[in-house]
Amino acid sequence: MLGIAPFNFPLNLVAHKVAPAIAVGAPIILKPAPATPISALILGEILAETDLPAGSWSVLTVANERMPALVQDPRLPVISFTGSDTVGYQILDSVPRKHVTLELGGNAAAVVLADWSSEEDLEWAATRIATFANYQGGQSCISVQRVIADAAVYDRLVEKVVAKVGAQVTGDPSDDAVDVGPLVSEAAAKRVESWVDEAVAAGAQLHAGGKREGASYAPTVLSAVPGGVKLHTEEVFGPVLTLHRVEGADEAFAAVNDSKFGLQAGVFTHDVQAAFRAHRELEVGGVIIGDAPSYRADQMPYGGVKDSGVGREGVAYAMTDYTYERVLVLTGLAL
Repeated sequence: MLGIAPFNFPLNLVAHKVAPAIAVGAPIILKPAPATPISALILGEILAETDLPAGSWSVLTVANERMPALVQDPRLPVISFTGSDTVGYQILDSVPRKHVTLELGGNAAAVVLADWSSEEDLEWAATRIATFANYQGGQSCISVQRVIADAAVYDRLVEKVVAKVGAQVTGDPSDDAVDVGPLVSEAAAKRVESWVDEAVAAGAQLHAGGKREGASYAPTVLSAVPGGVKLHTEEVFGPVLTLHRVEGADEAFAAVNDSKFGLQAGVFTHDVQAAFRAHRELEVGGVIIGDAPSYRADQMPYGGVKDSGVGREGVAYAMTDYTYERVLVLTGLAL
């Protein structure tokens, strides 16, 4: 099989592919992201010291433009890809007869319903939203990109979110005083900058951030983002969140579903009926109640719907993906 890992969690997401393959005895070629290959290579060195059979794993550093031949190689019948939806569906379209799992992007929503209204509730929601909009520099498929809040709590929540985001410090992530590190490259930061500038030019209101310094982009909050701009429809993959006022759960859940992505959503509510309704109606792979959408445990079936992917990651689910059932029928044998 072929495992293709992204840059943003260069050890964790490599392990999500390599460990299940080793567990079921499926030989794997692991292709790390060109920007972050070192942790995969170190893992390869560690595996080289074990008694695993020769050929059970390989780490192959190769430029992205040379990948089509590897993707299409018939000796690799299973492909597990984590990355952008554009590349993911190019892979899927190029190998229609292979078994392909895709964990792609998202523009995850955090919904705050009217019953989540106490000062303690809103402090918690604002803290979690500010933290998980900007962790990893916002370079996570399930970082908070959209905040959808009921009008009953919107103004109070916005004040708290803007204050908490504005207080976050950018800089060298090895410094304990820094909350938000740089993006993977200056080009990535310039792209985020251009998307924010486009939204502001189209009428969005900037509440915090909006400034770039090299590869760093200040944690940013916007509201009144028009529907047609990239920041509304695409995955920003940077430290940027947008605020949306809605009236009631019907409008909130419709806003979540008004996206080509469907990876995870967070719903802040104390109402168990609303919680089960969210799970039933939201077109996403996972719903997190009482917290941001950015929760993931290695044992859970993690993945999305729509343009967020095909299949599920998670140890047991990946082990199933990397294997197939084989039937043995015994006849005419004295047992």
